[in-house]
Amino acid sequence: MCAHVLVAEDDDMQAELIRRLLVKEGHSAFLVSDGRAAIDEARRRRPDLIVLDLMLPEVDGYGVCRALRDDEDEPIPILMLTARSAEEDLLLGLELGADDYMTKPYSPRELMARIRTVLRRTLRAAESSPVLRAGGVTVDPIRHVATCDGSPVTCTPGEFAILRAMVAEPGRVFSRRQLLQHTRGHDRASTERAIDVHIMNLRKKIEPDPRKPVRLLTVFGVGYKLVGTP
Repeated sequence: MCAHVLVAEDDDMQAELIRRLLVKEGHSAFLVSDGRAAIDEARRRRPDLIVLDLMLPEVDGYGVCRALRDDEDEPIPILMLTARSAEEDLLLGLELGADDYMTKPYSPRELMARIRTVLRRTLRAAESSPVLRAGGVTVDPIRHVATCDGSPVTCTPGEFAILRAMVAEPGRVFSRRQLLQHTRGHDRASTERAIDVHIMNLRKKIEPDPRKPVRLLTVFGVGYKLVGTP
């Protein structure tokens, strides 16, 4: 599995370290050092993954996420790197479309494990999957397309993974931890609140009134479920 990865990092030593790790695993990597260049290169090259530092000059990582999510039909997976550890900062990055994050300083081995997880999910997961339908929602994993009542639904890769899992088993109640396994392949309780952000975003996209959901329901004290008939 050879992937093309855009590394947006203004620390030259960190950027070169990430590039070497990627090349060692057989991937190609191209480097940029500011947010404006990250946006331009992502639109031009359409990489399989962006490793994105939050504190970039010109445009910060949040701005990069906003720009790319606003103009993409098929979002590029984003792994955000940040020196900030406040939960609000991390959840904002996820809400804007980042698929995972790591706080600095990080272990190179863990970084590569996260990269492998994202790439494995986005490049291989849909190879033999059928079209799924439930509650007016259709998910085509091979084409990475979702619709609701016939209208296109633009999802981040994390949102798409959640929607796919829930449409495949309508009526099943998923805990946050179970949904986290679908979105990241990691079972880390410290990031379970990120699932709430993804659910909130999905409700904005598939519910007639996100404040009064009829499709994507909360099961208090347990998790979430997608009902077969809204």
